[in-house]
Amino acid sequence: MNKAARIAPQRAWGKGRLVAKAALGQSRIAELYQEGCAKIRLPKTFDASMEAVLINSSGGLTGGDRMVWEVAAGAGTDVTVTTQACEKIYKASADTVEVATHIEVASGARVDWLPQETILFDRAALSRSLEVELATDATFLAVEAVLLGRKAMGEAVQTGLFRDRWRIRVDGRLLHAESLALSGEVASLGQRRAVLDGAAAFATLLYVGPDCELHLPRLRSLVEGEAGVGISHFQVDGRDKLVARFVAPDGFALRKILIPIISHLRKQKTVPKVWVL
Repeated sequence: MNKAARIAPQRAWGKGRLVAKAALGQSRIAELYQEGCAKIRLPKTFDASMEAVLINSSGGLTGGDRMVWEVAAGAGTDVTVTTQACEKIYKASADTVEVATHIEVASGARVDWLPQETILFDRAALSRSLEVELATDATFLAVEAVLLGRKAMGEAVQTGLFRDRWRIRVDGRLLHAESLALSGEVASLGQRRAVLDGAAAFATLLYVGPDCELHLPRLRSLVEGEAGVGISHFQVDGRDKLVARFVAPDGFALRKILIPIISHLRKQKTVPKVWVL
């Protein structure tokens, strides 16, 4: 075996951790850690909240790359977490991209997890997880959107792998669990009515807070007449949650539906500025 054959391809690795604390009526940094290609930037806000922008400086991910994000919101803090751009998952010649996110939300705190869309390219392979631990009176909003290629560029995903695992707990007790898997002939799977019915963009929204049921009528009115949208209120062991599913022809159509809903659940505060830059 020659030397070139023994050299493994270079892979991206990154880990970022942000801990927020309440101080003088503001959400402040208690801890900030960055390693590898994971970067965190904190643009100035004009209220008591904190906004964190996650950056993958490698410019995209492919098979064998690893990313870990950790966010801990201390008691009484208000933290919005987003990404600098859409995360692109490129064709994998071997192995799978792994992205793990861990979020802790303490008593009286709020975290809005609002990354921009994940774009899957043909023959991409991604496995990601979202693990969240909430205090009894914490508030949590999460939106994850996925695009199967970029329609404006004439791209489509024929084959690939996408696994998505969510586990949300309140005081250590499971409130929400879901696992999604699209594997193999993704294009064929996506044509099934019970899967995506031909849509190339889809998203899941989860909201956990003391006022879940009160939001339901307004949210349903915002999507009245929209095909491919479902919003439901559930109660698990006395804990409330809102779960919404969205499918759309492309990313632009998906954002038109998502943004008013996100804004309503953020008390009319719009999406992070990087979404529209």
